[in-house]
Amino acid sequence: MSLDPGKPSAKLPLRALGRSGLKVSAIGFGAAPLGDLYAKLDEATATATVKAAFAAGITLLDTSPHYGNGLSEHRCGTALRGVPRDHYVLSTKVGRHMDPSRPGGTAVGVGVAAPGFAGGLPHKAVVDYSYDGTMRSFEQSLLRLGLDRVDILLIHDVDVWTHGADAIEARFKEAMEGAYVALAKLRAAGVIKAIGVGLNEAEMCERFAKAGDFDTMLLAGRYSLLEQPALDSFMPLAAQKGIGLMLGGVFNSGILATGAVPGARYNYRPAPPEILAKVARIEAVCHAHGVKLADAALRFALGHKAVGSVVLGAVTPDEVSRNATSLSAPIPAGLWSDLKTEGLLRQDAPLPE
Repeated sequence: MSLDPGKPSAKLPLRALGRSGLKVSAIGFGAAPLGDLYAKLDEATATATVKAAFAAGITLLDTSPHYGNGLSEHRCGTALRGVPRDHYVLSTKVGRHMDPSRPGGTAVGVGVAAPGFAGGLPHKAVVDYSYDGTMRSFEQSLLRLGLDRVDILLIHDVDVWTHGADAIEARFKEAMEGAYVALAKLRAAGVIKAIGVGLNEAEMCERFAKAGDFDTMLLAGRYSLLEQPALDSFMPLAAQKGIGLMLGGVFNSGILATGAVPGARYNYRPAPPEILAKVARIEAVCHAHGVKLADAALRFALGHKAVGSVVLGAVTPDEVSRNATSLSAPIPAGLWSDLKTEGLLRQDAPLPE
């Protein structure tokens, strides 16, 4: 598959990303699989998948040094070579820099690959939210991507999920006094257009939103058709402050895509019985309206006014095409009202238009 260096050949809706001034495709491409997440990916398939995303009208690409110890960034850069820089919005992250002189492990876990990754580059990931560490991480990212700038730079994984309850206060302080200062300087210099955080917890997103001047945030797995804890306080705050949201994990790591099947995954673990039961009920309502569960999950996530894009991973060009097609699936308004009537969706959850 060749990539025409012109504009994307298909059209997806573009949405404002808060007050950042950026317009992003309603579906973004999550490039964690390009870092050999869960399984090793060959170079040809990785490149073809990025090209398929662009051809499908996806203009937002989200990557990170963490994904395969830099492999995802390498592959994104290769696939985008020759594409005019103003035809896509690129997001990457800071918080880890790579040390090629110390192969054989990562900052957490054992072995070259970080937990969850089947491969990647043979470098040691060093967790570092200091000012100097952030600048080093960003410089390494530019070299791997083959670019002189990115559009969005996020502070990655400053959450209890990653660092544990005992370390989170020190990491938050380090990030605000180091990484945040570095990102604000880069934004002021015009090297990046928007700064934010990429986290797994709405509570930590809220802390950052109150502590600094952020343009955007990427929240994974805390606002989905299955559960909406981010509605309690973070998402209203984001809307109030004009912080544009990118949502990851809208399928709760699998179960809202597969349905309540044996072995279904929920937040990276086997789904417990109560989650399987709730998903089965949601799926039954969707079936009654002739709607696929995954289509409903995707559309619901885009219903909140603060959300600019839903970031979906893919490992093949076909998966990219299915993701893009899902956005145009017809969904009757009665589906949402029935889910609320059945107590399967919060009454205060905003609904897609």
